[in-house]
Amino acid sequence: MSYSLDFRQKVINFAENGGKITKAAHTFGIGRASIYRWLFRPNIELTR
Repeated sequence: MSYSLDFRQKVINFAENGGKITKAAHTFGIGRASIYRWLFRPNIELTR
């Protein structure tokens, strides 16, 4: 599934402002692996 840049930025902001990855995954309904990938990728870009 492809997520919008705006959605990704919301998730990243949540995590970078002290939110736990597991809580972010539950809150936004996505997998933890996606969040980790977005956090450690230098540039946010659309995939697929």
